[in-house]
Parts: sequence; C-alpha cells; structure tokens
Amino acid sequence: MKKFAKLSTITSVILFSTSLMAHDPMMQYNTKQTESKIKNTEKFEYHEGDTLDEYLASQPEGKLYSTEQEVLSVLMGGVNTGDYRDATKSGWKEGLMFEGIAPYGDHMVSGANWFPRTEEVQPDEMRVTFMGTSPMIRPGQANTSIYVELGNGSNFVFDLGEASIANYVAAGVALNELDHIFITHLHVDHYGSLPYLYQFGGWNGRWEKPLNIYGPSGATPEYGTRHMVEGMQQMLNWHTDAFDVFPAGNDIVVHEFDFRDDGGVIYDQDNVQVIHWRRSHAKDGASGYRLNWTQDDGRVLSFVWTGDGRPTELDLKYAKGADLFITELQTEIFGVSSIIQGVPPFLARYTVDTHHTPAYAAGYVANEVQPRLFMTTHMTFDPYLNEETVAEVRHHWKGPYHFGAPDGIVVNMTKDNAWVREGILPDFPNARAPQFDMADGSEFRIPLPKNSREDIQEQEIRDLEIDPKLYYPEGYMPELMTEWPVDRDIVIPAEDVPKAMKEGMNTKQEYMDRMREHHNLERKSVTRPTEPGKGAGTDK
Repeated sequence: MKKFAKLSTITSVILFSTSLMAHDPMMQYNTKQTESKIKNTEKFEYHEGDTLDEYLASQPEGKLYSTEQEVLSVLMGGVNTGDYRDATKSGWKEGLMFEGIAPYGDHMVSGANWFPRTEEVQPDEMRVTFMGTSPMIRPGQANTSIYVELGNGSNFVFDLGEASIANYVAAGVALNELDHIFITHLHVDHYGSLPYLYQFGGWNGRWEKPLNIYGPSGATPEYGTRHMVEGMQQMLNWHTDAFDVFPAGNDIVVHEFDFRDDGGVIYDQDNVQVIHWRRSHAKDGASGYRLNWTQDDGRVLSFVWTGDGRPTELDLKYAKGADLFITELQTEIFGVSSIIQGVPPFLARYTVDTHHTPAYAAGYVANEVQPRLFMTTHMTFDPYLNEETVAEVRHHWKGPYHFGAPDGIVVNMTKDNAWVREGILPDFPNARAPQFDMADGSEFRIPLPKNSREDIQEQEIRDLEIDPKLYYPEGYMPELMTEWPVDRDIVIPAEDVPKAMKEGMNTKQEYMDRMREHHNLERKSVTRPTEPGKGAGTDK
C-alpha cells in the first residue's frame, strides 16, 4: 500500500486549545510521532487509503490541520508579537524609531494613507494634520498651519499661513467649522490665509457665530494681534461691503494675551486648556502653545507647537513630556542650499541665528523634552536635504521622529498609540458643504443680507449690463435673481429641511453630539456661538 502524508495549506492563523485538540475528529486515526524540526512540537504522519483521493475522502470533511505550534512558528516566527510560548515575555524591540509607534484601531481605512472624510476621530483620540509646512511657499508646501482635532468634537487651528486654506478644503473641512485660530506670531507666513477664511467662511455658513482669533500682544499696541486684525478688516472694507449683499457673517473676536505671561491659560473649555509662553524670534511678541486635553480617565493627551524661534529654557519647561512635540527646523547646509534655492548663504546664516531653530538644536530640545513622538515642520522638504536633516536631529535625539512635511502628513494619537501617515489630498477637491445644527427642534436660519445692490452700486453701470436675452439660447431663459427676494431672515424648522440638504450639512453636528455625549459634555451647537461664561476665552 502506498502511504501518503499531508499537511494542509495554511490560509489563516487557527489556534486550538489542548482540550479542543483532544476532541478533534482527526485524532481518531492512527498516528506515529516522528522527528520535527520545530522544537517542542509533534509532527504526525497519517496513513489511510491506497490513493490520495481515497485518503482525503476518509478524512472528516477532507481536511487535515496542522498543530498549533506549527502554525504559530510559521506565521509568527520573525515577527515582534511577543513570545507565544511564554505570555510573560514581550518580544524584542523592533526598529530604532518605532517604540510605541504602529498602526492601530479598526477605524483606519489604510495603514499607509489617510483619505479625507473616511475616518472619524475616535473618542480618546487626537488627529493632527499638517496643512502647511514651509516658510517658503511653493506648490507642494503651503505656509505653516497645523490642524488639531480632538475626540470630543473640538478642533483648533495653529497658525494659518498663506495658501494653507486650500489644503483644509482638500481635506474635506468646511470653512465654517474653523472658528478657533491660534497665531504664534505676526509674520505673514503664519496668518496669510486668515483674510480668506474670514471672508469666505463668513459667506459659506459662519453666519451666527464669530471667528475667534487668539494671539500675542506686542511690545506696544501697534505690534499686537488686535492691531493686525483691525488692519486686516480695513484692508477688506471693499470685500466686506460687497459680500454683505449675501447672507454673510463677519463677526470676529480677538483674544489678545500678554505675550510676557509665560504659562498663561488662553483657552479653557470642555477639559481642554491651551497655554502659551514667549519665544525668541528676533522681536518681542512671538509665542509657543501647548494644548492639554484631560480625558475621562484622568490622563492628559498633550500637543505642543512652538512656532518659530531660537530654542530657550522656556521651551524645555513648557513642552516637557508632551505626547506630540512639534518644532520648526532649519538644516545647516547654507552653502549648498544657496546654490539650489537662491538664498545668499550669509542671509540664510543670519536669519537662522536670529530667528530659527537649527536641526542640531531641534534634536537637543527633543532629547530634553522627551516626547512620545517628535516632529519638525516649517522646513524645506527636499531630497538633497532630508537625510542631512535626520542626521543632524539624530545627533541628540534617538527616539521616535517624523517629518511634519510635506503638506498633508497626518498623525493619529491616543495615550497608548500613535501612527503617522501621508494624507491623500486631491488637487481639484469638491468643497464640503457648510455645517449647521439641524437637530429636530432647532431652526435653520439664513440671515437677511446687510446690503442691497442699489445700496452699494450705481444704477448707471447696472443699466449698461448686456441684456441676458442676447446670450441665452432660444427657448432657455432662467428666472434671474438680481435682488435678494425677501426682506427678513429665512427661518425653517430643522425637521422641515429637505433630507438631502440635511444629510450633507448636519454631519458635523451629529458627530459632535455623539462625541460630547460619550464624554458627558453639554451639547454644543456648530452654528450658534458658545454662551457667555462657558469658557470660550477672554477678550483681553
């Protein structure tokens, strides 16, 4: 008789307890223990039938399984999953930069990439997206901006550099969702998108709540955040008046704090605090920020963005032990960079030595701060620079490190896990619909425009407009809406809003309601402003 031996093809990890193995139907067949290459395991030969078909037919459902030890040794051998023979062992350390850094959670659609509006921030999670990453604006890198979303439904913008607003749109963020903007200092590459957000966010749904701007004072009033915002509003006078023929919102509240008040709290709401401290950036009035989110179990998840500046003892003090520590960085190969980027080397040298953090210093500060994850941004992301940047940072810092560049880098973090991915931001995105509070029992309100066309435009130029009948095709003539059709606010019970419209414009509110209920927080409307006394910040 021919003897046949077969081990089934392993298609998945199948774990059997000793008791299950004892009752496995295939164990009724005669077995013979033979030598195995795998320590402490047994390999069995099975003898049945004259042919392979007869042998398979004689088995329960025609299957024959490998032993638990064989499965584990093949599928888990060489992988850091701990020692499966001893549950008290944790396995070896894998990689030089990945301690505590790995994909986690079923909510991640991909371990490699983040795709806009495909994943919700989880209740215990912080998601940080680098929307702008360079001081030198170019197509692949907007000026600096960092977007922080928390699992209680809150979101915060730290700096809003020129062109970064395009990446918010690409990431599926509605402009009227952004209403807490923290500016580190008043270089235009840190707030250049603010005029656009102010005007187009107000046009696109920020009708009933103000835009909140947080920023430092200056040594004298004309150098402070309030003065900058007032100047911006004057610059935008024509735009504001023109947009007021729409249901636009242009309320703005400036929360200017004393830049000298190191450690001062400038935001305190929903168990989230933001503090600030001075930065050395050539001129008084530059600040760094730390966000601390106290979670339901009492643990604090923290984020630090230093903004620009030379490293100081204050950075070490206020950033100490942060979960995610982000600083700016400049790599010191000015001679080479001057040839490639066109910046004279003496100008680069002087700029860094008076305004910025060299890569060596960034690594030094990280080693003193000891964050769970260290990242750098506000940097040029170029192949000729990147390896040198890592080498200079690594002179001091040996822990987890990742570039916060180019635009679209996404960090997911909890108190136990962290992972960094590349966000896939489309070049020609569709803007997300404005978000409103459309819970049953509430109202959807469209405010009456402040201006009519006749208030702000002479009749003569309107009379010179070409008659639309001359350019519309024969048989097609839309009913033109040349004036706002009503003379009061439009108010609709939320339950009467068309279903398709409600589904598109109520998703943020539905998410916030679920997250705030999870954290036992009072309900908050995405449409209407926070009530006085609820900790929205102080307008100093």
